[in-house]
Amino acid sequence: MKKLVYGLAAALALTAAGGALAQSKYPEKPITMIVPFAAGGPTDIIARIVSENMSKTLGQQVVVENVAGAGGTTGITRALTAAPDGYTIAMGHLGTFSAAPSTYPNLKYDPINGMQTIGLAGGTPILIVAKKDFAPKDLKEFVAFVKANPDKVNEAHAGVGSVSWTTCTLLKGQLGVPKLNSVAYRGTGPALNDLVSGQIEFMCDQIVSVAEQVKAKTIKAYAIASAERSPALPDVPTTKEAGLPEYQIEAWNGIAAPKGTPKDVVDKLVDALDKALNDEGVKKRLLDLGTVIPTAAERTPDGFAALIKRDADKLTPVLSAAVKQ
Repeated sequence: MKKLVYGLAAALALTAAGGALAQSKYPEKPITMIVPFAAGGPTDIIARIVSENMSKTLGQQVVVENVAGAGGTTGITRALTAAPDGYTIAMGHLGTFSAAPSTYPNLKYDPINGMQTIGLAGGTPILIVAKKDFAPKDLKEFVAFVKANPDKVNEAHAGVGSVSWTTCTLLKGQLGVPKLNSVAYRGTGPALNDLVSGQIEFMCDQIVSVAEQVKAKTIKAYAIASAERSPALPDVPTTKEAGLPEYQIEAWNGIAAPKGTPKDVVDKLVDALDKALNDEGVKKRLLDLGTVIPTAAERTPDGFAALIKRDADKLTPVLSAAVKQ
């Protein structure tokens, strides 16, 4: 009888050890990071910079897959409804995680309670930019012109739910011109092309998208909607400096996985992201784009989840009203 007990105990110990060993082997194959937008956009650029370094830490390739559509919600839905095994993750942003619930009533995922946050990958300040020959010389003149001539101003955005749409909708709500002419494009690139060519008056977008055009003076920037100026564009004033202190909004990119992803897997992904953001080469590439590197607290799963909730609470009233118009 004692031999049977000892044998059973040994077998159980081996099983437990085998399970732990199996868990510790993650990842055993490449990981797919879904980017819910076309290649070449700000989210795609940040995802590729970060995933390249994460691959080194994880010992397996993190492969970026672009799945565009419906303001980014198509790709995020696919990622968050995948098996919760750590082999499918997503790089989303302000629009897909904080704005989407109030923008898409039939959303098939819950970014507040229905996913596993991994961490914040970077903040991307928002700029108010205009065609280079637009009459207003500064932000105060811009605000006065828009309020006085709402029928003469066209705003470009990359589609309902995009960062450009979300942040400009917030701006229009604060200025009291919610029905300003709004022109939707199939992405940031086409919208920016028409801004550069002068076919559209203004737009709001991430510094990653517009910094090079501002530097080249093919468009002009009125202000950056952050507490401090960006080292990437030091001559562009903050909205507070320019006379519109209430307009403060920063876009961001972060990584999430399906709800139910095992803790040990989450921990490895969190560690890989943390190491990537601490890497001097990665930091330089992100900073050169104007990206803000998250603090250690901001890049944790809990820190990222709190940011999603905070911005959702801020955006929901104005976005819900805009969608109903």
